Amino acid sequence: MTKISFASHPFLLGFEQLDRLVERTAKSGNEGYPPYNIEQSSENAYRITLAVAGFREEDLAITLENAQLVIRGRQVDDSEGRMFLHRGIAARQFQRSFVLAEGVEVAGASMENGLLHVDLQRCAPETVVQTIEIGK
Repeated sequence: MTKISFASHPFLLGFEQLDRLVERTAKSGNEGYPPYNIEQSSENAYRITLAVAGFREEDLAITLENAQLVIRGRQVDDSEGRMFLHRGIAARQFQRSFVLAEGVEVAGASMENGLLHVDLQRCAPETVVQTIEIGK
């Protein structure tokens, strides 16, 4: 069976990379942990907020890899020598990925009350008009 993608449409020339990004996002394996919000704070600004209770800033890593924002968390298991009667809060690692559109940049990140905020800013592209001469 042949896989048909939106980038194979004859009017969408050069969108193969976008098609690969969509496919990579679908395969990213993001499960439900940690929960997150995405909000638009202005016309060209966004904020991703992840609930990272129990994580310290040192336990988190934010990277930008090929237009993909990757947020990783790894807690140190400090349960050695302790005996739990019930353990509902596990030292758990995670990875969350978000594909960013061209022109969207990370403006900064902060932590507050167990929430990690990653602010994004869209840079307005310049309008370019180019006249193409017809050769003989």
